[in-house]
Parts: sequence; C-alpha cells; structure tokens
Amino acid sequence: MQVKKYLLKCLHRLQKGPGYTYKELLVWYCDNTNTHGPKRIICEGPKKKAMWFVLTLLFASIVFWQWGVFIRTYLSWEVSVSLSVGFKTMDFPAVTICNASPFQYSKVRHLLKDLDQLMEAVLERIVASEPTRANATEALNFTLWNHTPLVLIDERNPHHPVVLDLFADHHNDSASSSPAPGRTCNALECKVAMRLATNIFSQVPAQELVKMGYPGEQLVLACLFGAEPCSYRNFTPLFHPDCGNCYTFNWGMTEKALPSANPGVEFGLKLILDLGQEDYVPFLTSTAGARLLLHEQRSYPFVKDEGIYALPGTETSIGVLVDKLQRKGKPYSQCTLNGSDVPVHNLYRDPNTTYSIQACIRSCFQDHMIRNCSCGHYLYPLPHGEKYCNSHDFPDWVYCYSELRRSLGQRETCIRMCKESCNDTQYKMTISMADWPSEASEDWIFHVLSQERDQSTNITLSRKGIVKLNIYFQEFNYRTIEESAANNIVWLLSNLGGQFGFWMGGSVLCLIEFAEIAIDFLWITVIRLVAFFKGLRQRRAQARYAGPPPTVAELVEAHTNFAFQPDTANHGPKPGAYPDEQTLPIPGTPPPNYDSLRLQPLDVIESDSEGDPI
Repeated sequence: MQVKKYLLKCLHRLQKGPGYTYKELLVWYCDNTNTHGPKRIICEGPKKKAMWFVLTLLFASIVFWQWGVFIRTYLSWEVSVSLSVGFKTMDFPAVTICNASPFQYSKVRHLLKDLDQLMEAVLERIVASEPTRANATEALNFTLWNHTPLVLIDERNPHHPVVLDLFADHHNDSASSSPAPGRTCNALECKVAMRLATNIFSQVPAQELVKMGYPGEQLVLACLFGAEPCSYRNFTPLFHPDCGNCYTFNWGMTEKALPSANPGVEFGLKLILDLGQEDYVPFLTSTAGARLLLHEQRSYPFVKDEGIYALPGTETSIGVLVDKLQRKGKPYSQCTLNGSDVPVHNLYRDPNTTYSIQACIRSCFQDHMIRNCSCGHYLYPLPHGEKYCNSHDFPDWVYCYSELRRSLGQRETCIRMCKESCNDTQYKMTISMADWPSEASEDWIFHVLSQERDQSTNITLSRKGIVKLNIYFQEFNYRTIEESAANNIVWLLSNLGGQFGFWMGGSVLCLIEFAEIAIDFLWITVIRLVAFFKGLRQRRAQARYAGPPPTVAELVEAHTNFAFQPDTANHGPKPGAYPDEQTLPIPGTPPPNYDSLRLQPLDVIESDSEGDPI
C-alpha cells in the first residue's frame, strides 16, 4: 500500500503543473519552455500567432532534417587515416629464401625421365620437318601420355579452332597431328597446351619431396648478421610445393625476434647463396636465381606471389622501410584480429603461423576444390583425411580444376568470406644490384667459397651459380598508418546541439522539457482510458435491468415470505415491475449512486481518503 501511495503522489506531481487536458498542457508548455518560438505563439495576436506557428514549424522541420543527416553520417562508420612517424629500435624482419628450381634434377630424374623424352619429342615435332617427326617418336614410352597429353591448338580460323594430338599418328589414329600441308603455324596462330602434370609429384610422400630439394647446408654458403656469424642452422626449413625447400631467418617461432642495432648495411643480414644452377630441372623451371621475401614474424611466407628475384652473379642490396597499418574493427570495417571470426578453416596454421588474407583465400579455394572435385590441389595444404588429385584416382580432376579456377562466383565467395587483418606490417624495399664478384677479385673469392663448401683447393663455383644478398634497415624511422573514427559520439552531440541552438534557440534543458511534456501527454491519455473503461463497465452493469434499479426495501420485501406461501407463488414488490417473469435479483448492496461521472483531480480524491492534501 505504501508503494501504491508513493506512486500516486509521484504521478500527481507530474500531472499537477501543466493541467488536466491536452489544451491546458500545450498552453502551459508554450508559456514555460525556454525555446523561443512557442512563447511567441501564446503571447502574440492572431496574425503573429499564425506567423510564429509557421516559423516554428519550419525551423523545427529543418532541425529534424539536419539531425537525420548527422545521425545517418555517424552510422555510416567512416574512418579517417592519420600518418605518424616514429623512431625506435625495431625487430629485424623475417627473411625467407628459396631456390628458383624447387628440386634437384639429379634426384628427380627417375620420375621425369619419360616426361623429358616426351617434351623433347614434342618440341622437335612442332618445329621440325615431316620426315624428322616420324623418327622422333619411335622409341617413346606413351604410358605417361595418358596422364599428361599435350595438344596443338590451331586457331588460324578463330571461329573453328582445331585441337590436334601431336602424337596422333603413333598413339591415336583418330586425328591428324599436323596442320594442313603447305601451311605452318606461327606463334599467334597455334598454341601448345598440356594438362597439369602435378600428379607426378602429388603421389610422392612429402618426406621424399624434401629430400629431392636443395638442402640448407648446400644453399647457404655464408651468413653474417651484424657482426655475428650465422649458418643454415639459424634458418627454419619450410617446404613449399611451388618453390621446394625454403628457409626462413628470424621467423620467431621458437626464439625471440632479433633486433637491429642501427640502420645501414653493416648492421643487417649478409648472405651468399649457392644456387646449383647446373642441377636445375630442364622443363620444370626456366628461371635462374634466388627467390626471397621479407615478412612479419610467425606469418606464412607466400614466396611465389609476393617475393622478389635476386639474379645470380650479382650483389643485391635491399634497403627496408617499415609501414605499420592499424585498421579499425567493427563496425568501421570487417577486419579481424586473429582470424577466429572468419568462417574458413585456415590450412596454413599447421606451423602455428598467424592469420593473413592470402592464407584465407587459398584455404577457401582448396575447400571448394575438395567439395567440387573430391580431391585437393597439390599446391595447397591438404585437410586431414583428404587426398591430392592425380589422374589415376581422379581422372576428371583437371577439367574440374579448370572450371573452378575460371569461376567468378568462387572468387567472389572467397573474397566475401575472408577478411583483412586489423594489424599489419609492410616492408617497403629499395633494391640495387651490381655484378659480383668483379673480374679482378673473382679468383680469390671463388677459392675461399670453394674451400668453405667442399673443403677443396680447386675452384668448384662459378659466377652463374652464386648470389650475394645485403638486407638492412635503410633508416630507423617507421611510419604508422592508423585509422580512427571520422565521426565519434562527441562530434554527433556537438552537431545535434549546434543545429538545435541555431535554428530553435534551444539546449539540452529544452529537450528535457519536451520529454516532460511527452510524459504528461501519456499520463493524461492513461487517465482518460481508465475513465473510459470504468464508465463502460458501469453502463454494462446498469444494462442488466429493464427499468430503474430496485431499492434495498424492494429487494428485501421481494424475498420475505410473511404468509409462508409456497416458493412457486409469484410475489413481487409491484405488479408489472419485472415483466416477462424475469427472475428477481439476489438482494445485496446496491451500486453507489454517483452524482456525476466527471473525473475529479487526484488531490481531491486523496484529500478525501487520507485527510491531508499533498
């Protein structure tokens, strides 16, 4: 009961000031508000009232329009980019190096013997004369041709291209292998196409593939970081299907990242690599050199897509500048901190690497490959329990892979599912090259390096097989590119208040007044609804009687049997008072007889019931 009385008092105080009707409430608001326009509507004459009403309505509309513009701008979550320059000791980047040839030909010769012979015969068959073609394929093993067929596409008639089997006369009699007599295909009219031959290496165990690549002790001839010597043991091995054995310096997986003491060549990483170009696979790669990439610690190196080449016989100097990118997360962008909210299983997390959008897109493609082609592509990591594609177990995988690779929907799906990393570090490189060693010093340098590699006094190296690298910080200044909210809550409130004050002369207190008047409007509506439903209930109670409601005496007399007559006798207070033999009502307390149904103020009601005004 105490809570009910307290609530009644509170509601009464809300209701007491403005009045008890909508008109009284509006008049009270216009007379007491701090906003300029409504006061003039009350105080001025009829003409000025109309003028000030129109002006107030117009400026209020402008305020609400401006508020909508600012709120929509705030909810667009735009960002501004700031660039700052810092100076401090920085961690040296991780450096991944690979040989341009993924495998040593001497170790994969037994796997590629038949393929090499077929490729040599193909080249002769394309460029040689007719008699020579017949002799080029007499002793070939065509078993491999079922898995890696090579065709010649004649496009001299672009509307009707002709696909010709180069060994049709020896392997398949259904088609001719050469263009029309007397005509020769040139480079623009004819193309040579071969199905992917990855099934050769996809069936070799990963441990065997690592043994077929270039070992670290052979690739790294000399190493120096600052003034400290290093060797291949300071590199973390990593096998990549495209690049073979790669080695990462300062990866930070098991050890702390190495800092750089000062900028300059003398405080960076110096490497001399032995490429072993004489053992390159002839038809697997046509590029000689070293492939290298600078990246963050614990990030997976995508050397083929993001790396650069260092030419053999040169000294390549790479000056590094650091850019740190810091993006705003949700709701300003869809970037991710660690990839945990990305609906793609990261296949490159096996060596405990961090998330990157490149890893996500490649993992997404491999997932589509497995779902559509029932096997995984050799160039991407394989989920547990799946198999790599090969022509023996999956004969149609090449066509499936080609269709999936050309699919625009697949690319859009992966781009939509993958997110950028919120924090990223980019290394800008300034590259310069010079011939190394010079003609005057190559003898003694090759003597020293041969002694280092083979413990031999003879020269076992040549200019075409070695490369020297210098990687260093160009300066210790680093740039931070940071995103910040272009429109924050302070900006929003300032603009909303500025527009309201400029057009209406209002403030926050005016908004509180408006909220108060809205509550009063609501409370008046509640009181009227309560009165309406109470009156409706009373009218329904009165509708139970055909005539006026009986008095207490009549009800008592109707139910009193002085003569002890049977109950079936029809006794009533007055004949005809209840026609149609209507059943008499049960006597009881009659409903109160109100003088008026007009609602009285709460202070009068409460004063009558409690005896004390509020």
